[in-house]
Amino acid sequence: MPRAKIDIDPKQVEDMASIGCTIDEMATIIGCSGRTLQRRFVTAIERGRSRLNRSLRRKQAELALNGNVTMLIWLGKQYLGQSDRQEQKITEEVVTIERIAPKIALSESA
Repeated sequence: MPRAKIDIDPKQVEDMASIGCTIDEMATIIGCSGRTLQRRFVTAIERGRSRLNRSLRRKQAELALNGNVTMLIWLGKQYLGQSDRQEQKITEEVVTIERIAPKIALSESA
């Protein structure tokens, strides 16, 4: 005989996902298995996680636009492809070595 379905509010699942709760945390609070949540409430979980992502992006942009230099740098790297570059200057020095052959005095033998 199959188990009776637990009455789970999709709005509650979405709200918990929107504050970053894991599947296991939600399942523990609701009193069901994580597998049940993943099977029955995938849309609510995705909507909640999307809300969380939007809120975080909005706050990051707000911080950056209010002058938070660290956030400006981080967002520039993430969205604009900016990176820290260390310039290396390579100089080439040409050294000429002059070879001086010893002069051998030829003595005249006679």
